[in-house]
Amino acid sequence: MLCYIAVMSFDLSTLPDDTESLKRMIVSLQEDFSDLKEHYDKETSILLEQIRHLRSKLFGRKSEKQISDDGVRILPLFDMPEPEDSELPDAEEKQIDVPAHTRKKVGRKPLPENLPRVEVVHDIAEEEKVCGCGSELSRIGEEVSEQLDIIPAKIRVIRNIRPKYACRQCEGVEDDGPSVKIAQVPAQILPKSLATAGLLAHVLSAKFIDALPFYRQEKQLARLGVEITRATMCNWAMKAANACQPLLNLLQEEVVSGPVINIDETTVQVLKEPGRDPTTKSYMWLFRRGDPQKKILLYQYHPTRAGDVAAAFLRGYQGYVQTDGYSGYDFLDRSQGIVHIGCWAHARRKFMDVIKAQGKHRKKRGSADVALKYIRGLYRIEKKAKEDKLSAQEIYQVRQKESKPILEEFKKWLAKRSLQTPPKGLLGMAISYSLNQWDRLVGYIEDGLLSPDNNGVENGIRPFVVGRKNWLFSGTPQGASASAALYSLIETAKANDLEPYSYLRHVFEKLPTAKTLEDIEALLPWRLDKKKLYLESLQGIEEAVQ
Repeated sequence: MLCYIAVMSFDLSTLPDDTESLKRMIVSLQEDFSDLKEHYDKETSILLEQIRHLRSKLFGRKSEKQISDDGVRILPLFDMPEPEDSELPDAEEKQIDVPAHTRKKVGRKPLPENLPRVEVVHDIAEEEKVCGCGSELSRIGEEVSEQLDIIPAKIRVIRNIRPKYACRQCEGVEDDGPSVKIAQVPAQILPKSLATAGLLAHVLSAKFIDALPFYRQEKQLARLGVEITRATMCNWAMKAANACQPLLNLLQEEVVSGPVINIDETTVQVLKEPGRDPTTKSYMWLFRRGDPQKKILLYQYHPTRAGDVAAAFLRGYQGYVQTDGYSGYDFLDRSQGIVHIGCWAHARRKFMDVIKAQGKHRKKRGSADVALKYIRGLYRIEKKAKEDKLSAQEIYQVRQKESKPILEEFKKWLAKRSLQTPPKGLLGMAISYSLNQWDRLVGYIEDGLLSPDNNGVENGIRPFVVGRKNWLFSGTPQGASASAALYSLIETAKANDLEPYSYLRHVFEKLPTAKTLEDIEALLPWRLDKKKLYLESLQGIEEAVQ
């Protein structure tokens, strides 16, 4: 109050002389101060919450799994929604009887059967095979134990020899035909290159799967006695990506054929981009086909995050598109033939931010916990449907029966809380986000093929983010586009349960000889047999080390 009075100017000549009038002035000043203090407390609370939220993002746990006060992790996804604390019945202490159980024996897992075996017999000496009575010992059995061995990378040189043939009878005689015959050069993924399909698949797998930059691979190869510069490997990657473009075109056609596309994007730095500063952010976009029968992850490099990128990719598309709440996707709500679906994982994240920002100041359960329980109820239904292996139609029916009532109740709760919560606080923003995105968020219950969240595409963007932390940037737009193409092949192979090195090697071996559309279609990941592909790759490795 003293601060409030200090900023006011008083003219003693204008003040009333009677005490009653002065008392009324003091009461009025107290009321004004109370209003000011209430506003000050609200603003301070919001600012402190934002500071705690920022500190949590910088130094706190990145996981969104909840931790109880005693440090025990809470499994957050699959509880039924509960009423808010004021509506909860009084807790009663109950004695819980835990039935007797047997501890599961933990042992070493058996080694995979598809790995090659080398038998080494450890036998006793011949003189020890005689009993003390003089009789020869008989073999009655054996004990077998297995160990895992590894053969370090071994480089070999493939000498391609093409014999030449000529007719000695025709020497010196003019003839219309060639005087010397020789076999054609075998078709290669990189013509006139020293890299075989196996070496190329190895180098690209190391970078785009294991996030090993080319300069580190350069050092590894030098230890093996071969000098291959990082510039050479970069050139290989760009040429391999160009050679695989027909296969990538087929993948894009499959993505836009529907019925569901998930979209996400993340930043990438490109140093030598014409007309742009090296520090300017560019973007790697990911378009994922949501059909579980044909899983495709298609990456594309673009210098912008504008919605025009998605609009160009989706031109002519009919079906569902699932995204986060980024405003660049708002055009989807107005696109004819497209149903825009939201992401419950992003909505949940907003409420988790409230809990993280509270940190050690968190004393009791609040509105954010209630919102999270509603969301857990929705995911509990999804988990049960997945465990029961329900069809898309059955999932739709379950969602209409069980998920829809929870959503209706949750929306009523959000609407009520929105009138009681400061809009600038984290909780207010979480509630506003959910209500603003509501039509998109509830859209998933209308088709059993849909997922409640966009985690599928976010998980697909994660390998690129891990790689980016190691190689930091791309040198040119052409290099970024090549990275997008190779990530598309690798992540699509992984999504279809193929070993990515084996798939790349197979593609690099077969694509140069593919002459027809059918030949290229045969290289699509879901067209290949996982076991056969792996054994084919393993056989090639065995031949290399012999």
